[in-house]
Amino acid sequence: MPTTSSAQFKQSAIIHTLRQCRMFQGLGDDALAAVAETCVLKACAKGTTLFRENEEADGFFVVQSGSIGIVRTTNEGREQVLCVFHAGESFAEVVLTGLNTYPASAVAFEATQVVLVKKAEFRALIFRQPELALRMLGSMSFHLKHFVQLLEDLKFKQIESRLAHWLLRQVPDGRGGSENGIVELGSSKKLLASQLGVTSETLSRTLARFRDEGLITVSGRKITLLNRAGLRAYEESATGGEPPCMDDHSTR
Repeated sequence: MPTTSSAQFKQSAIIHTLRQCRMFQGLGDDALAAVAETCVLKACAKGTTLFRENEEADGFFVVQSGSIGIVRTTNEGREQVLCVFHAGESFAEVVLTGLNTYPASAVAFEATQVVLVKKAEFRALIFRQPELALRMLGSMSFHLKHFVQLLEDLKFKQIESRLAHWLLRQVPDGRGGSENGIVELGSSKKLLASQLGVTSETLSRTLARFRDEGLITVSGRKITLLNRAGLRAYEESATGGEPPCMDDHSTR
């Protein structure tokens, strides 16, 4: 069994992580300590599957360090990353609403530590602290907004339209100047490709096309937008008329 000092250290680490999470920000010390009592720490090596789609749900999670990707397999058999969560972010809260299984899989993209907030214990705590229910709903609404944006991205059938839409959304007008704006990829291009529902090769080819047309420059994980009007032309091609370039399956 862990020593008292070891148990106290883990408890303090859990409380610190919860305090960084949007869902629990502003809670008092006693309330945080009560939530921490429902939690356990879990370590995941890179590539570890934290849970699988349709697996029985133990609870939801808060990332302490590292990153977790939520993944589903498409009808074509391709894995698509729906969202990536980093330190201080929570995910899988939907299981608190009555779902008995996880609706997607979760994979560690690097060595990661997460806090598991146990489902049964947390739901019992909600009855004693109703404010937690409102916080849970707020967190789920935040995730819903992300998935609505994801669906909006995926309605663009052409990868050029999809990528242009994604880039323009990362740097809205007024940030970084009227035309130029810089997008810092928080993860690898391979991960971005998965989020956009294409292969790494297709993404690299499309970035190269945008670069050759003077729309962007690419330096490592930094993408600089040079021509918003040109990117918007690609974005708008998804809603009417023929796109100004090849589609995702073209070999041209």
